[in-house]
Amino acid sequence: MLIHPNFDPVAIHLGPLAVRWYGLMYLVAFISAIVIGRLRLRLPYVAGQGWTAKDIDDMLFYGVLGTILGGRIGYVLFYKASYYAAHSLDVFKVWEGGMSFHGGFLGVTLAMVIFAYQRKRTWLQVTDFVVPMVPLGLAAGRLGNFINGELWGRVTNLDAPWAMLFQNSTNDDAVWLTKNPDLAAKWHLMEIFDRYHMLPRHPSQLYEIALEGIVLFIVIWTFARKQHPVGAISALFLMGYGLARFTVEFAREPDDYLGLLTFGLSMGQWLSLPMIIAGIVMMIWAVKRNLRLPPESAQA
Repeated sequence: MLIHPNFDPVAIHLGPLAVRWYGLMYLVAFISAIVIGRLRLRLPYVAGQGWTAKDIDDMLFYGVLGTILGGRIGYVLFYKASYYAAHSLDVFKVWEGGMSFHGGFLGVTLAMVIFAYQRKRTWLQVTDFVVPMVPLGLAAGRLGNFINGELWGRVTNLDAPWAMLFQNSTNDDAVWLTKNPDLAAKWHLMEIFDRYHMLPRHPSQLYEIALEGIVLFIVIWTFARKQHPVGAISALFLMGYGLARFTVEFAREPDDYLGLLTFGLSMGQWLSLPMIIAGIVMMIWAVKRNLRLPPESAQA
């Protein structure tokens, strides 16, 4: 059984100023996007489409705004609407945390619509270029969650060699014991709680780094090294992320103010299902559309 290191959330202390790990992970995410984007420019078919380094820089600016605004608004609407309806000024307290990937995804989508319009490109041409730049940024964000000891996984038994004790989960662990006495007895968790005042949980942040970050990047990057019908790369990302997030949610602790919803699925899973479906529909559309095009226009 592992114990979370309980890192100091502040990476650098500069007198009255504090640089937090989570903020640094956002910086890492944006730098990785620039690096991957520049590598994309080296692919012959990408260079032939007229993409430039300036496009990447401008795209990043739009993406940052879309991520921050969409992520915050999505969190407010999807996860804690009733709370923020009663505490409207707290919406602006972003330093207290609270970002939604699905909200950030919608925000970036809108930002790319605006960018595509200004560059006189189709939206799918832009998203096909962008999506290989995304997974490693997602991995950086989840690493920030792990360093902060937040968004931990569900309680598990000691048979899982990667089970981890999170010091920030003590209160939630006590509540879990009162709600699940039979399971606690079966897994011999009372002894663990009496000793550590914590319960073993899945380090779901690490699962997300692996699936939503590294694995998804390898799949997308490998696929995107060759030219495909417009929309196919974006479709693969929607399916890949949706499936990865839907799977990890089985190990991730549901938000305490929402719990599990219909059919025992979490909010993250319900928000991922439309992504999976949209990705499948988009892939079929992209392939069929490409087959209908004349040879000189196919895969454009």
